[in-house]
Amino acid sequence: MEKFKRKVFYLGGFDPRGVRFYHQLYREQAARYAALTGEDVTVSRRQAGEAGAAVSARWRVANATAGVETDYEYLRWEDVIGKVWIRNPLALALKSARAYAGHARHMDFARMRRLRQGPVITILYPPMLAVLIPLLLALVPALILSLALPWWAAAIIGMLVSALLSGRILAKLVVPWLLRFMTYTGALAAQGPGAALDARIDAFAQRIVAALDGDWDEVQLVTHSAGTILGMRLLRRVIALRGGAPPDRFVMLGLGQVVPVIALRRDALWYHEDLKALADVPFRYVDISSPPDGAAYFDVNPFRLVAPAYAARVDMLSPRFHLFYEPQNYHGGWSNKYEAHFDYLRVGDRLSPLDFISLTAGRRTVDEAVAAFRTIA
Repeated sequence: MEKFKRKVFYLGGFDPRGVRFYHQLYREQAARYAALTGEDVTVSRRQAGEAGAAVSARWRVANATAGVETDYEYLRWEDVIGKVWIRNPLALALKSARAYAGHARHMDFARMRRLRQGPVITILYPPMLAVLIPLLLALVPALILSLALPWWAAAIIGMLVSALLSGRILAKLVVPWLLRFMTYTGALAAQGPGAALDARIDAFAQRIVAALDGDWDEVQLVTHSAGTILGMRLLRRVIALRGGAPPDRFVMLGLGQVVPVIALRRDALWYHEDLKALADVPFRYVDISSPPDGAAYFDVNPFRLVAPAYAARVDMLSPRFHLFYEPQNYHGGWSNKYEAHFDYLRVGDRLSPLDFISLTAGRRTVDEAVAAFRTIA
């Protein structure tokens, strides 16, 4: 069997856990894929990428049964995230309050609501819950205890109860992570990526350009979550360095796409220019975003946010996770919002052509996987 050789570049979201977590996640999901298919899939240890450990990490994926070899390159920016990851709760409260004031001034919420209502709720509920839950957890015990204790003693006990319980409840509802994300995207929209992140994006672009003319049957740029925002800037740099459109074997994947969080900010002029530039370039783009994922913008074409027409060949798909998971394993509901946003990187209880491992370690090209997925009732 002739070998099918694939190059994957993966750009992840706003997550400080970094390459160790994602390498382990890939290995676990590859094992699930192998168990479902019976294919012999192995994942190597990770090593530093050719541009250095600070820029990327690499591992090899071999599917001996299907005759597939994948060179997987994880594009690293978790160190940049770590520098802006707010750990102090008081600092997070103050900075997120300023960030939401900026979003209120500059975000086109009316247009966002017309596109998808779910992400609007996801954006707005964290600051409300961050105030209401600690307040209620303090107020309710205080009022009950005030029937038997002096008011000041009841108030102190109420505040202690709130301090003990509110953090865990808010974390379960993903409130701190969303506040950090909205604080970061507020700064990103208003100020741009900054010198450090722009330099890293340039390094990523150089790696991709170097690979585009290599001996690959398919080259994927996979972006996930906040990586879908930066992926647009990255692809614009790739096209500029290359001096034209990428080859036909190149495809960009957007998983759990969140581009409107920046694109619908009126002050994010630098990002509008990135999207407008990409709208004129012919390339393959496949968006896989789930309607129940409250953080993702299902069926929202990012290029149409800034341009009336575009040259890319675009597919907008729902992964339809409910068809591939048993009900007890399906990540639905408010308490599973964070996990649902990572199902794009997982393999379900039944195999889907759009499973992450199917796309990156299977024999089908992305176009073939999309065609197979469309045949599923």
